[in-house]
Amino acid sequence: MNPIASLSFVRRLLSALALLFLSCLPLQAQAMRIKEVAAVQGVRTNQLTGFGLVVGLDGTGDQTGQMPYTTQGMNNYLQQLGLTLPADAKLQLKNVAAVMVTAQLPPFAQPGQMIDVTVSSVGNAKSLRGGTLITTPLKGVDGEIYALAQGNLLVGGAGASGGGSKVQINHLSAGRIPGGAQVERAVPTPFALGPTIDLGLNSADFQTARRVAEAINKRMGEGVASAVDGRTVRLVAPPDPHSRVSFIAEIEEIPMEATIPVAKVIVNSRTGSIVMNQAVTLGPCAVAHGNLSVTISSTPMVSQPNPLSTGGQTVVTEKTDIKISQDAGSLIQMDAAPQLSDLVRMLNGLGATPQDLLAILQAIKAAGAMNAELEVI
Repeated sequence: MNPIASLSFVRRLLSALALLFLSCLPLQAQAMRIKEVAAVQGVRTNQLTGFGLVVGLDGTGDQTGQMPYTTQGMNNYLQQLGLTLPADAKLQLKNVAAVMVTAQLPPFAQPGQMIDVTVSSVGNAKSLRGGTLITTPLKGVDGEIYALAQGNLLVGGAGASGGGSKVQINHLSAGRIPGGAQVERAVPTPFALGPTIDLGLNSADFQTARRVAEAINKRMGEGVASAVDGRTVRLVAPPDPHSRVSFIAEIEEIPMEATIPVAKVIVNSRTGSIVMNQAVTLGPCAVAHGNLSVTISSTPMVSQPNPLSTGGQTVVTEKTDIKISQDAGSLIQMDAAPQLSDLVRMLNGLGATPQDLLAILQAIKAAGAMNAELEVI
């Protein structure tokens, strides 16, 4: 045998054996960082809202007389500018629209920073395209002003009408102003206060809380973290407040072993969507499935009197035909499915529609053959 050919054969054999050995190894647990499962409590966004006016519209504003708050809002704004209108003055505000302005105040936002705002019409304005939002104070739930919004709107829709016809693309009664609000007040956070810092898990799970505390203590030292409950992990913060940023930044990057999620099947009764996670398992069971359909057809028929009859009238009647059909259903045995792929394959073998699967899954759960929590949204 050629030595070169034999050497190439040996290399291919070793490569195949290596791939076979790797395929037989157990899969390693998926690792994730702590920042992906938890966040610092108290570091959160805050909702801001305000009532404002959009001016400069091309005759697509609120209709005069039907939206009194638009006229009142413009009168109040003009009075702030030193303009007082007569009591009997009737404003024609076709180019003005009353709007609600909303924004999210990010954590640690300081005065002078700019945030995005969303502007939505509250009246019967046809379009906000090309409008300008005048100065609008944005308040929190405590009634304090935290930002001031103003700027030109960006509306993603477009439309045209004429001769009784109308064409519209996307939405014209809402828009955004990137960087349209300036922060005027900072929201205090408990991040730099107190001897401890609490981490809040994204979902309540005692196993996840325990693993987060163990991973932190392994990296930072024993006693730094302790699981308070299934949602909170308490950290002993550094005495120096200026060191807390580095402390939290290092903790967020600590890897930890991912926990197996709770077996759950989510059923959307409105759309028929069914979503299940990898922890769902199925026990042995038997399912009989058959479709029942009812068909009703109606055909109009005209009944006319005889040619020589007197006083007769032509009458339109309906001929109704009702049919009931039921497909033959067979008893199908479903073996135990330890993996999600096996469960999906067996459910597809039933040949049922998503709407039929809603009833089948509920029946399997009631029979105790499915190890999962069934949640209907």
